[in-house]
Amino acid sequence: MADIDFSQEISELRSTLSSIEDVSDVEGIRAEIAELSEQAGAPNLWDDPDAAQKVTSKLSHRQSDLERITRLESRIDDLEVMIDLAAEENEPSLLDDAKTELESIKKSLSELEVVTLLSGEYDPRDAVITIRAGAGGVDAADFAEMLMRMYLRWAEQRGWSTKVMDTSYAEEAGLKSATFEVNAPFAFGTLSVEAGTHRLVRISPFDNQGRRQTSFAAVEVVPLIESDDSVEIPESELKVDVFRSSGPGGQSVNTTDSAVRMTHIPTGIVVSMQNEKSQIQNRAAALRVMQSRLLLLRKQEEDAKKKEMAGDVKASWGDQMRSYVLNPYQMVKDLRTNHEEGNPSSVFDGAIDGFIDAGIRWRAEGRGNEED
Repeated sequence: MADIDFSQEISELRSTLSSIEDVSDVEGIRAEIAELSEQAGAPNLWDDPDAAQKVTSKLSHRQSDLERITRLESRIDDLEVMIDLAAEENEPSLLDDAKTELESIKKSLSELEVVTLLSGEYDPRDAVITIRAGAGGVDAADFAEMLMRMYLRWAEQRGWSTKVMDTSYAEEAGLKSATFEVNAPFAFGTLSVEAGTHRLVRISPFDNQGRRQTSFAAVEVVPLIESDDSVEIPESELKVDVFRSSGPGGQSVNTTDSAVRMTHIPTGIVVSMQNEKSQIQNRAAALRVMQSRLLLLRKQEEDAKKKEMAGDVKASWGDQMRSYVLNPYQMVKDLRTNHEEGNPSSVFDGAIDGFIDAGIRWRAEGRGNEED
């Protein structure tokens, strides 16, 4: 352990944490917590349940943000004490523990540093993810289902709640499309870098000749609409169809016409919902997702106008952003950041933090270049 300069390492940890605290505006967070705590303590808080829920939820999130920073301060202090004690008692096992904790703190700081890069207008929102099978037939439908499982597993591992809102099953296997919510602070900002076209290369399990197949799936990520976003959609711009919900292979799972397909006529955006129990609930869920997509579309149009005015109309995202190769070799590679992993099975089990962190840093660098 003599090759590690713990004094230098701790100095760098404190410097990194100090930078994060400056960017995060810790004093501002404390002031916001004090204000929200005062609102939460008001005797008439629950006279308006929706407003009360918003206050208590925001208070909980801000307290969590502050705790994450203060906990790291304590861990660095404890690490310094552990190192001093190991030196005094000449105890190698304590130095081993110190090295393990040092690496753990570095990882936590890196994750926290990534969060500070989520500065977009809608980054703090919950996310709505839609996955659609692309070219590749039944393999593409199977790939879409693999991606959905990957994101749900990833969210589960982080303790983030999810809600599947719609699933449209393919005839033979997999999904034509699926839509689900991820409910957590900064879920949209975190997952928005996953939007784009994903490609899978493998020996097709559906090909009796065992040929290699390339298939595609599209991932769309939009921020969840909030009540004060004021995205009004005139009824005249909406076409609403109702139909019977169905499960895998066309099996009926609902004997009433409760599923809803909503089309925004001016843009052609289509949203389907069938996982709620009633037509009214499915319609409300479809409208919320439609509003979310129109909100993001409005933001994209505003950004495009700004770029055009600046004389820069180049696209930020390529059509194909990540490849999952299972044959002739094993590799998952992001084509924007060049981040890669050699264990596709682990990635499909939800181990995508490396890709997401690299994507957020890559995007932040791009935004910085645009502002220069």
